[in-house]
Amino acid sequence: MSQPTLATENNVSRQEILEVARLARLGVDEDTANSYADDISDVLKLMQTLANVDTTGIKPLANIHEACQELRADVAKHDINRERNQSVAPAVESGLYLVPQVIE
Repeated sequence: MSQPTLATENNVSRQEILEVARLARLGVDEDTANSYADDISDVLKLMQTLANVDTTGIKPLANIHEACQELRADVAKHDINRERNQSVAPAVESGLYLVPQVIE
């Protein structure tokens, strides 16, 4: 058994993909191995880029909902033209939009 070519800093080789596929007993052909190697290398390069971002002084989030989001004022607008909007609807009855039944 030959040693696979080792990945460089941000690159995965076709040989590595084929070796891992062989060990996992997956059928991966040469073209697919090349595609996988390119895709994984791109992800690794992106991860390296992210790792180089200076996050000094930035508090990590445990949950995305902790982030502040500016909300617009909830103000009712009465400028909706029902006739114009419903003129392009597939089905309307008594001012209501009709939709296909999805639950029997």
